[in-house]
Amino acid sequence: MNHSENVDHDAVLRARTMLLGSDLPSLSQQVQAYRVLAQVSPAAYLPKLTRALVSYGYEVGDRGGLEMRLALHAEAADAGRRIDAGEPNRTEELCHLLDVYQRTLLTAGRRAEAFAVGEEKAEAGRLGFERGQVASPGYGQGRLAQMLAEEGRHAEAADVCGRYARSRRPEVCFWTTVEWAAELDAAGRHEEALAAFTELVNDTRSKVEVDTSPLANLVWELVHRSRMFDAAGHRREARADRQEALLVLARLAEAGEPKVWSNILTWWVTLFALSGRAAEPAGSRDAPVPPFGADYLHWSPDTREAYFGDIPALEAEVAELTEAGRLTEAMAAHHRLARRSAVFQEKRTYRIEDPLLPLFDEGVALARRLDISPEPVGSGAELARTLTDRAMFLVAAKRYEEAHADFVEVVALLDGAIRPPIVTRT
Repeated sequence: MNHSENVDHDAVLRARTMLLGSDLPSLSQQVQAYRVLAQVSPAAYLPKLTRALVSYGYEVGDRGGLEMRLALHAEAADAGRRIDAGEPNRTEELCHLLDVYQRTLLTAGRRAEAFAVGEEKAEAGRLGFERGQVASPGYGQGRLAQMLAEEGRHAEAADVCGRYARSRRPEVCFWTTVEWAAELDAAGRHEEALAAFTELVNDTRSKVEVDTSPLANLVWELVHRSRMFDAAGHRREARADRQEALLVLARLAEAGEPKVWSNILTWWVTLFALSGRAAEPAGSRDAPVPPFGADYLHWSPDTREAYFGDIPALEAEVAELTEAGRLTEAMAAHHRLARRSAVFQEKRTYRIEDPLLPLFDEGVALARRLDISPEPVGSGAELARTLTDRAMFLVAAKRYEEAHADFVEVVALLDGAIRPPIVTRT
């Protein structure tokens, strides 16, 4: 291309003068300058243009200009597509830009277009791997897997997650493995899900032995797998996991964690939300649901907002059903409320007790009422479930002795041991 015939050289000079001036140009000015310079020297200025467009899009979006933000992020994605295929960082740059554009589309409620961008991002990652620009064959496919899960296409999501998880072996990653196992389970491939999750449990157990993983993680994973075993009819294996979890809890109650860890609440929250997926409606393109098993920060904005938006209605529903004595229905609504509240409050880190402990206490109290009511429920099943939920929360809150006491009662209820006396918490 003969740039001298197609570029306004005065515009190029003005753009360079603006960027070299003593005052830092605004994002709007940077975008204008880089648009001109990217025509002259795309290799040097296309990446700068994309970054300016993304930042400017967020700036105008924060002022209420969603449509302008969408246009700027669409332009950024288009500029990313024009980066030369041989540029070493092209795949990373393009996938990042497509991710930004996809999130903006979702925020604007344009889900079908966002899905197409997710497919484009996955293809860009695949091609980037073939060119040696990224190390994983699953690069760029995470968002696609999550959107497939949100729309109820679990078999396809499981295949995408599986390719990525296998590509990382021998490393076993909590996030990729939990997401993969969750999608396998949702697709009805329960034994495969158990096999994948067992790899994670074994890996965490080995890390705990050398103090490279918290004991809390092992407890949460064992309890989650025990529920998976129970659902699959493997009662003996479920009991073994609960017994092992109880031993780890006893160790925590006696001496705490061997070392101090940074915030690990997201691990608990992710598994807790996943534990209630069966009580949620199936997802579809028109009515997506959260991709349970993925970190909630990676949920699409529309599914996350809808999930949190249910909290006020569920609070009212629990109160109304409890007052009416419809305890089974109240308990089901309370479980949904507790999971949403836990995900919503996760960002509070070490201040989670204030909003969440009363909620878990309320659930246990409600389950104890249900346990002695004439309603036709399984003997102790709801109480064991709510005690388990509270125990896992107490582990997250580092109240290990109380967590151990709750789980002792769980094991007694589920595995036929002598039921210990009930201690009323104040």
